[in-house]
Amino acid sequence: MGFLAKGQGRMTRFFIGLCVALSVWATGLDAAWSMSGSGAIFMYHRFGDERYPSTNIRMDQFKAQMDYLEAEGFTVVSLDEMVTALKRGEALPLKIVAITMDDAYATVYKNAWPLLKEKGWPFTVFVNTDGVDRRSAEYMSWDQIRELRRYGVTFGNHTASHPHLARKGAEETEAVWLARIRADVMKGEGRLYGELGTFSKFLAYPYGEYNTQVAALVADLGYVAFGQHSGAGGGLTDLKAVPRFPLSEAYGEIGAFRTKANARALPVVSMTPWEPHTRDRRPVLKVELAPSDARLDELTCYVSGQGRVEITWVVPGRVFTVRANADLPVGRHKYNITVPDQSRRRYYWFSRQWVVEG
Repeated sequence: MGFLAKGQGRMTRFFIGLCVALSVWATGLDAAWSMSGSGAIFMYHRFGDERYPSTNIRMDQFKAQMDYLEAEGFTVVSLDEMVTALKRGEALPLKIVAITMDDAYATVYKNAWPLLKEKGWPFTVFVNTDGVDRRSAEYMSWDQIRELRRYGVTFGNHTASHPHLARKGAEETEAVWLARIRADVMKGEGRLYGELGTFSKFLAYPYGEYNTQVAALVADLGYVAFGQHSGAGGGLTDLKAVPRFPLSEAYGEIGAFRTKANARALPVVSMTPWEPHTRDRRPVLKVELAPSDARLDELTCYVSGQGRVEITWVVPGRVFTVRANADLPVGRHKYNITVPDQSRRRYYWFSRQWVVEG
């Protein structure tokens, strides 16, 4: 039985769940419920390659994660299915997840695919096309990529050269920098079209980095874009920066994975500033929330390297601000915001990535 045939029951369950969710919404339950459904998207790089622990997941960890999803009755959907629901602003059914891998490393083909093929589960690979074109043993070959595609695996754009998209060269004007970024994205797109004939119009930002100009450029090219900031997708998710849970050896144990798989999307109406790049060493984030069943008196925020920081309510139950307690060093950092739902069995989760510039 082929990959797609195995997935037919999964796809049917997914769309039945969507229909049920929409039917209930149509009966007049309030908007808070209609946006409460969420789906976690997981991001991996290497599998069973312990030379690179920061981007690798051990195979015992990966197997335990996949076994957990199966045992707990999760539906693993394609990223295309997940994005279709997010574009429509639909409430996702419970226990929906999607699996993605960045860069197209050889261990995806060698180690991850056999397990996922056995379970009949879809996944998406974001291809760094220059890496594949170098014919390095570190990456899959185009023949291997085409083989995966025949079994229903989908592919997205991870640019050609995997640059830091938001970094403008010292001698570059803004126009020259944006033209360079556009050319890199389009080169990756051209290689995917050339080798595969088609691909999903998704782009994963290299290193999870983007800024306002990059996000606008990518959106203008017709892409749904994905970051590396944690959190679940839901009805209010910004399609210029869809969250994914990064998984590696350090964050791969089953307890943490269980929490992430069951995460709900914090219903963020707006955040200020939207721009993630800053020279402020203690940036203030202002967040406006839609109604939900979150226990907002238990809302917490953790800052990279600093632990828990204070939350200040500007409008109780609706608008709050958070700020780092100490100066953040130059580089990438996150404000991770979580709050339990009424059952305390699941957490709403929202992550804000900052790139602090020198």
